[in-house]
Amino acid sequence: MADFNFELVSPERLLVSEKVTEVVIPATEGEMTVMANHAPTMTTVKPGVVTVKLADGKTERFAVFGGFADILPTGCTLLAESAFMSMNSTARLSKAVSTRFVPSWKAPVTKRRPVWSSSSPN
Repeated sequence: MADFNFELVSPERLLVSEKVTEVVIPATEGEMTVMANHAPTMTTVKPGVVTVKLADGKTERFAVFGGFADILPTGCTLLAESAFMSMNSTARLSKAVSTRFVPSWKAPVTKRRPVWSSSSPN
């Protein structure tokens, strides 16, 4: 298989800059597998697990919490809002992703106090 350059960057650091054979990205419209000579694409990334198959055959997993992926025929750059390397357990990684971000429809509802005008309510 042909190799291509892949970089995973978070605001804190560069997590990966390697030659890889494929990358699975949790894109907003669904998971997508990127391989060498992929059509140029730019997509948003949702919270999830990025699976990277390195050129030497090893597989690494990373948790990402949103961002953008820029895909070119010669490489792929994923700019993550936040990311960290997996703990070598897909189950633990998936749990970490799901507990970090609670969807808005699951968030607790709080009661709002009425907003008063600039004049006193007396």
